[in-house]
This record gives sequence, C-alpha cells and structure tokens, in this order.
Amino acid sequence: MTAKDVDVLLVGGGVMSATLGMLLKQLDPHMAITLVERLDHVAHESTDGWNNAGTGHAGYCELNYTPEADDGSITINRALSINANFEVTLQFWSHLVEQQILPAPTKFINPTAHQSFVWGEKDVAFLRKRHELLSAHHLFADMQYSESPEQIAEWMPLVMQQRQLNQPIAATRVEYGSDVDFGSLTRNMVRHLTSLDNFQLHLSHSVKSLRKSKSGRWRVTVRDEQSGEDKVFKANFVFLGAGGGALPLLQKSGIDESQGYGGFPVSGQWLVCKKPEIVEQHHSKVYGKAAVGAPPMSVPHLDTRIINGQPALLFGPFAGFTTKFLKKGSVLDLFTSVKPNNLAPMMAVGRDNMDLTRYLIAESLQSHKSRVASLRNFFPDAKEEDWTLQNAGMRVQIIKKDAKGHGKLEFGTEIVAAKDGTLAALLGASPGASTAVQAMIDVLERCFPERMASAQWQSRMKELVPSYGQSLVEDAALLKRVRERTLSTLNLRRD
Repeated sequence: MTAKDVDVLLVGGGVMSATLGMLLKQLDPHMAITLVERLDHVAHESTDGWNNAGTGHAGYCELNYTPEADDGSITINRALSINANFEVTLQFWSHLVEQQILPAPTKFINPTAHQSFVWGEKDVAFLRKRHELLSAHHLFADMQYSESPEQIAEWMPLVMQQRQLNQPIAATRVEYGSDVDFGSLTRNMVRHLTSLDNFQLHLSHSVKSLRKSKSGRWRVTVRDEQSGEDKVFKANFVFLGAGGGALPLLQKSGIDESQGYGGFPVSGQWLVCKKPEIVEQHHSKVYGKAAVGAPPMSVPHLDTRIINGQPALLFGPFAGFTTKFLKKGSVLDLFTSVKPNNLAPMMAVGRDNMDLTRYLIAESLQSHKSRVASLRNFFPDAKEEDWTLQNAGMRVQIIKKDAKGHGKLEFGTEIVAAKDGTLAALLGASPGASTAVQAMIDVLERCFPERMASAQWQSRMKELVPSYGQSLVEDAALLKRVRERTLSTLNLRRD
C-alpha cells in the first residue's frame, strides 16, 4: 500500500482543526496539509450550530467562570483569562474578514448582549460583588449592573414578563457580546482551505491506527468508509481535534503523555422556540446560576441564536447521562476507553461523583412539562406548546490523575502533546470553540517551537493577531486598540 507524505495531518473536521489549518496556511502557504473527517460533512459534531450554545464565551455572563468560595470570596482570574483568549480569537477572525477569507461577519457572528440574571438575597449579593470585582478591570469596564425591575425589564423583556417580584433580583449586561454560528464559521474556513494548493480534505474517512515509525514520522492508517479501502498517510505532525473522539485516538497513539487520561461523557438537550412573535422579543443571552450538583456545562441560559441565518430562542442545556463520546458514536465508547493506565483515576472519579451521575440520569428522565417549568425561571410566561426539544452535542469531560495519583474530573479544555512535538490532541469542552485561536497558538508554540521563534513567523503572527506576545490582561491601552478594531470589523457594536 502506497503511503502519502504530508507535513500535517488534521483529524476531525471541527472548528479546532479548521483553525489550526488556517493558522498554518497563513504562516506557511507551502505546507502540505490533509484533513480527515469520519462523517460526510465537516462541522457536524460538537461544532454544529445546534450542538453548542453559540455563545462567544468571554466571561461576561457565565457565572461559573467566577466561582465563590465558602468564605464568600470570588475569584475572577479564569474570567479574565477567557476574556483575553476570546479577544485573540476575535482578532484572528477580523483579519480573515479583512482579507475576504471569511464572508461578511453576519454569516457567522452577530451582536448579542451578554447578561446574567439572578434572584434571592444570596445570589444578588454574589452578582453585586462579582460586578464590583470585574468592572474594576479594564477587560470588563463596560459591564453594567442593576437591581431595578424597570431597568432589567428593558434589558430582558421576556425574563420580566409576568414575573412576580416577591424577592430581590439583579442583572448585569455587556452590550457587545456575541452569538457565534461555529458550524458556519468552520465550513467557511474549510471551504477556503480546500481552495489552496497543498491542502486536501477527505470526508467519510476514519482513523484506524497511529504508529510512530523509526524515522520519527507518524504512519496513520485511515479507512475510506464509502469504498472500504484503507489509505496510509506519513505525517511529520498529527493533530487530534476530533472532539469526544480525540481521547480514543490519543490512546491509540500510545504516547507517554496520554497515560492516565480518561473521559466522562455528558449529553445535552435544548428547548427551542422559533415562533417569530416570541423570538423578536429577546435579543440577548441570559445566563443564571447552575443548580447544586450540576456540571458547569449545565448552567441554564435563555439565548438568542442565529443558525444558518435563521433566528430562534434556545433554553438549556439539560444534561444527560450517556456512554457515547460522540453524538454519532457508539454506546461502547466509555467502556472501550478504560485502559490499565487510567482505570484507577476513572474508578476514583466514578466513586467520588455519584451525585453527579444521579443528577445526569434524573435530568435525562425529565418530562417536557418539567423542562418548561425550569424555563419559566427565565421566561415566566412560557407555554409548553411553543417549545420543542432539540438534541445537543456530546461533551467528554477530562479525567486525569491529581497530585496524589488519584482521579479528578476537569471541566475545561486541555492540550496533550508528545514531548517531541510530533502529535497533539485537544481534550475537554467549555469554553472550547471560543478560545480556539489561543488554543491552537498554544499547539503551535509547543509543537513548532523553532519556527514560531523565527523572525518570519513572529512577524506574521503579529499581522494575524496584533496582540500576540503581549498581555491583554495587563495592558489596558493594547486592549482598547484591538477591541475597537474587532468590534468595528465584526460589526459587534449596536447602533
């Protein structure tokens, strides 16, 4: 069997692989890159519009990014980091729009205010203190706060419609938040990539094996699911950006750094309303506080969505228990991922998170009536017949060893890279796609260190991401410059 030589093999046709491919092609147009996707279209799993919240995660409204300790103190470091990372993403998208590589911004991103809403004395006190801490930092200086029912009704009419004000309420708002159709974004990036020399896309192709050769290159066997034939690629670098499917592929690679990693899959569903007379009354993303025992991905929110140009309202997500790692995966995924090197951490996490498992099972067994009852916390006048249930994507949360060698469950994203820089995988979920550009820059710095340090790539990175190599968390003037550009280029400021 003849093997095809490539510089880079991207596995998975989602936003991560597309972003990495785009960065590499911008840095070196001559690089030979192949992308393989097991489905017959790109962006059909986690990246698909209905399989994620579409929130441009910037920490403006997501209360789980600013956790409150038992002593009442609030930590904002994660929100600052996520906000700065999303600004990096916006800079790269702006460059691609300016170069007419991406279409008009409205095809993939739309201005959608980001708001938080809470009720009850304890949560109001939390939101008030959160606002005080965040708004004192230049990244969040434009965040507004109110406990006025009249002001909040102006910000979020549906939330206040028919609401009985028998307890205190509070809200925050950032006007220039965004709703992102990551599916459309990814399809447009891949469409451009396929128009370039030395880039190939193979759909309906599944990775069967990954083996490191004596030469130091990866020999990857891929099955063409339509013809049943196998193909072999010899790659200098392999990126596993296959969402929930990245963990099994990482395990197949056998690299030392994969040892001990496991996955905890969580499914999701949305309530969706497409009635124009209701959709037209809500133009924001309103996030609340997660229920006790709920995973961070289950923070309830009532969202404006624009997917493939069509507006809708979305509420959820309602988490569920599953053993699949992908929406179109196998019920055996969880069991086949158990290996001798991760058995102990996975058993420890299973033992220590029984409450979470029970919560997920209870969530999956909810009736439509009970789901709408949850919705009425955010839209008191909601009617059951106006909302339908939509399956969302799968998320595989990271299980890894802690400092004591026990297992712990992580709810973020993590890059796992071979020490020689020839393979990298992205594991985990939220904030995921919103920080794709920073995550893929991290991959480049870890796996292409010499080229990233070169004057040529350094100069080019500054063109792609003007803040590259500098801290938006620490430099207020720099943030002001880049934010003014991205808000203008991507049409995120409301008139």
